[in-house]
Amino acid sequence: MAEVKSVQSRRFAGTYADLLAGGPYSAAARFFLDELYSDKDFAQRDAQFSRIAGAIEKLLPAQAVETAVAMGELHAVTEELDQAMALAWLGQGDERLSLARRYILAWRDVGRRPDRENQLSVVMAMGEEMERLTRHPSLRMMLRMMRGPGAAAGLGSLQRFLESGFETFAAMAKSKGGATGFLKVIEARESLLIRLLFEGNLVACETELAGVLGQAL
Repeated sequence: MAEVKSVQSRRFAGTYADLLAGGPYSAAARFFLDELYSDKDFAQRDAQFSRIAGAIEKLLPAQAVETAVAMGELHAVTEELDQAMALAWLGQGDERLSLARRYILAWRDVGRRPDRENQLSVVMAMGEEMERLTRHPSLRMMLRMMRGPGAAAGLGSLQRFLESGFETFAAMAKSKGGATGFLKVIEARESLLIRLLFEGNLVACETELAGVLGQAL
């Protein structure tokens, strides 16, 4: 799992190296890398999601509920796919394979293309909801007021995620194109990657992925 997540984190960093380097989408790309595509341990946030289903509407502003639900759905699907990838990775047995080829072979062994496409759809929905949240000026204050109750309820990690997402998207909304432009870039590049990993010639796909991973070093 650690190796799979590491490759995925490096892949995202390479795919969006231009955005991460600076510009109006830099902070948003960093937020996605740190909060959605990171290889860090999200066990604490997982535990929070597993026990907030019945209480979330009482503990968070109504406008933030859909975002939290989308985040929970995304992370559950991601962990399930990563687990399947890890098992396929272990089953290869050939340590001489490059990281890029091992990843591609594991991806194709797992398959589940509809789940991969749905994973991207959930990311897009979550981003769109974050963008909508910024249209409610009072939400920033409401989220800040929730820090104490959220911490007392054991929702600190979720609270930080929502606040960070709100601040990131609010700042991006001030730029031309705003969040819509950023999300279009994400959707275009991730859709292309999904097609490449499922349909591309193995050698060409390996070369492309290796180059992307190299950009993240």
